[in-house]
Amino acid sequence: MTVMEAMSERAIILAPLGRDSQIALMMLNEAGFDGVITRDLAGLCSELTQGAGLLLISSEALLGSDLEPLLGLIEQQPAWSDLPIVLLTYHGGPEQNPASRFGPQLGNVTFLERPFHPVTLISLVTTALRGRRRQYEARDRLIDLSQSELRLQNTLETLEQQVEERTAQLRNNEEALRQSQKMEAVGQLTGGIAHDFNNMLTGIIGSLELLRRRLARGRTDDLDSLIDLGVTSANRAAGLTHRLLAFSRRQSLDSKPVQMNTLVVSMGELLQRSINESIQLDMQLSEQLWVAEADPNQLESALLNLVINARDAMPDGGQLVVKTSNRHLDRAFTQAHSNLDPGEYVMLSVTDTGCGMPQSTINRAFDPFFTTKPIGQGTGLGLSMIYGFSKQSRGHVAIQSEVGNGTTVSLFLPRFGGDLPRDVPADVHHAPSAQNGETVLIVEDDPAVRVLVSTVLSELGYAFVEAADADSAVPILDSAQRIDLMISDVGLPGMNGRQLAEIGRQYRPELKVLFITGYAEHAAVRGGFLDPGMQMITKPFTFDLLTAKVREMIRI
Repeated sequence: MTVMEAMSERAIILAPLGRDSQIALMMLNEAGFDGVITRDLAGLCSELTQGAGLLLISSEALLGSDLEPLLGLIEQQPAWSDLPIVLLTYHGGPEQNPASRFGPQLGNVTFLERPFHPVTLISLVTTALRGRRRQYEARDRLIDLSQSELRLQNTLETLEQQVEERTAQLRNNEEALRQSQKMEAVGQLTGGIAHDFNNMLTGIIGSLELLRRRLARGRTDDLDSLIDLGVTSANRAAGLTHRLLAFSRRQSLDSKPVQMNTLVVSMGELLQRSINESIQLDMQLSEQLWVAEADPNQLESALLNLVINARDAMPDGGQLVVKTSNRHLDRAFTQAHSNLDPGEYVMLSVTDTGCGMPQSTINRAFDPFFTTKPIGQGTGLGLSMIYGFSKQSRGHVAIQSEVGNGTTVSLFLPRFGGDLPRDVPADVHHAPSAQNGETVLIVEDDPAVRVLVSTVLSELGYAFVEAADADSAVPILDSAQRIDLMISDVGLPGMNGRQLAEIGRQYRPELKVLFITGYAEHAAVRGGFLDPGMQMITKPFTFDLLTAKVREMIRI
């Protein structure tokens, strides 16, 4: 047995009066147990810090002494330890043994009356040490578990570190390349936006400044040209934001069934005017074409952009083919594109016989503001807009090109799977002015937009009630106030416009809602956003469109 093991099973004896300590130690030694006698509590505490199997203490040793050091050591025992204590008492109960009151504080205490028989003492010590050994076994198991856990943790950390180091090594070059390309793309994007917007803002601010100067001088002649200049620049800025939203797949799409052949034929004259006389336009339209699902306005814009790009690729003339066909995309094709599901699609392609593109240009063709055209002849947003439009429409766009042999851009749009709606002729006989005190609730957090909308509606004779946010609008909806229509921005602070509409229809089930939005992630696809009796227009909008929508919705 090692010294440490011997000390961990020894009895520490404190019985300062008489010969109790010597007698107890002699009995223990004869039974094969080890022990040590101490003179006072300080000595006992000192020995206890070296290790002990149990304590053997006479009750009078606890009286008149400072027990805090001993109680502190007992309190600080580890979770596995419950130190056995044999307290030597006299016959006669608490009156004869006032130290017995310390039993609850000492913890694992057994009382032994004096004079004690050797068999009784040895029996108590044997039982105490048996329990103490079980405590040591529990300690050893905890230590083994802790060490095993530590070894496992160290192993896992080592493996993880090795994996991370290896992964970092593998990705180092790739990450550096990606970061370089990312910074180049960000620089190209921000530079393109700044360049185009600065030009447009110059037109807007300059025309307004000239208007102010002329009005200040009392000159009212030729103001229309300045107004037209400002409006044109503002519309160009609106078009730029729409194209950026299209690329980022955040524009508000009004997807519906589209007869693609009909759409292409209706654009025939426009497409013909957009190309040179030296270019032959050939339309190859499938006779049994499926109905596509897409936003027709965005599809028209995409087709026009593709035709213009094809024209620019053939400065010396050539052939331009606009083709439609049905296509089934299998899983082998769609697995390479995260947003694309296998199934039936309608394809619209534009093919030119122009100069073609190298692979390096194809790789960047969909990047915003990337263009191979000279400065001032292209924004670089046409193909990026088509890319975003296709992805947001659950479709796909692909480029096939070879230098010197022309280019084909193919746009895949999902086949419409529902019943085709019947065409309802538009009612063109409605007067644009309000009737019978019709009232509109305007919920818009931007004060300028709120003032402009309310002013236009007021000029047409509509009554209106304003709210800057949804919290202010709810009490109005839950009142006797007449409301024929609610116009609400989608992106309100706090509760958004769609949530407000839900609450509004709890108070007024027939409430009609016209949403206005400049950027609304959850309103990007209108089909999943608008319920019956709801419509949407996007900012910036013309007041003619606003008043037409208001009249249409109120009179339905």
